[in-house]
Amino acid sequence: MAANGTASWTNVNREPAVRRGARAGNLLQGPGPVLFGILNVTSDSFSDGGDFFDPEAAARRAEVLLDEGALVVDVGGESTRPGSDRVPEEEERRRVVPVVQKFLEARPEAFVSVDTYRARTAEAALDAGARIVNDVTALRGDPRMAALVADAGCPVVLMHMLGEPKTMQREPSYGDVVREVRDFLAQRADHANAAGVDAENVVLDPGIGFGKTPGHNLALLRHLGAIVDLGFPVLVGASRKKFIGSITGAEEAKDRVFGTVATTVLGYERGATLFRVHDVRANREALAVAEAIRSA
Repeated sequence: MAANGTASWTNVNREPAVRRGARAGNLLQGPGPVLFGILNVTSDSFSDGGDFFDPEAAARRAEVLLDEGALVVDVGGESTRPGSDRVPEEEERRRVVPVVQKFLEARPEAFVSVDTYRARTAEAALDAGARIVNDVTALRGDPRMAALVADAGCPVVLMHMLGEPKTMQREPSYGDVVREVRDFLAQRADHANAAGVDAENVVLDPGIGFGKTPGHNLALLRHLGAIVDLGFPVLVGASRKKFIGSITGAEEAKDRVFGTVATTVLGYERGATLFRVHDVRANREALAVAEAIRSA
């Protein structure tokens, strides 16, 4: 991905470009928006915990996400919802790797992202065919991760999180949330580059809902341009989150689809190009309309 902010991914309706290597992320050239379909192989995720805990069910769900328009399927084996507990590293790998293998056996053309901050889990998933690492700690959770990503030559998503999932929603506080998140992400991008990660492989994520109040989330979404201006592709992961329910009144996570679509379209308008979502079809169709309007 280019460090000028142009996402090096194809539009969901375009054909992939030539592959650059088995573990190079298959970087794709194209300016259009990209959807990461969320696949939580966990028992306690806030929205779909337990729904896809069985590897066979998870692999089938991955195919559905792909068919609905996701370019990337993001597989995670540890919940990072507010108040969640960590799982042992071995258990995380046991959950994630068979799903990656089964899915790619059926759909070898697919792009898989592994949602982990642990280098050993990331390495096992990359060896199984994953091509992207999505690290909610922005390479802080495991000192081995930066070197692994650099050696693999794969894209890495660097996310902002205040504290850790267990405690992050206990009265989060900022002086200036947009400036502080922007500065943090700039520092983590510099850290990744210094560790040998190519600038074109860095993606930034403001971490909506990760140690933020509803007001913080709204400020970050409104001022996404401040993060886009850093020159890296920006990913937004607001899907079904609680702050949407605080606005719409939807208490159940699965009832927050329309609110999620609003964050996706407005995020795209403000320069974000990657979106991590549960409901792929709804977001794909909304982005298709938004892109058509922008291109008219």
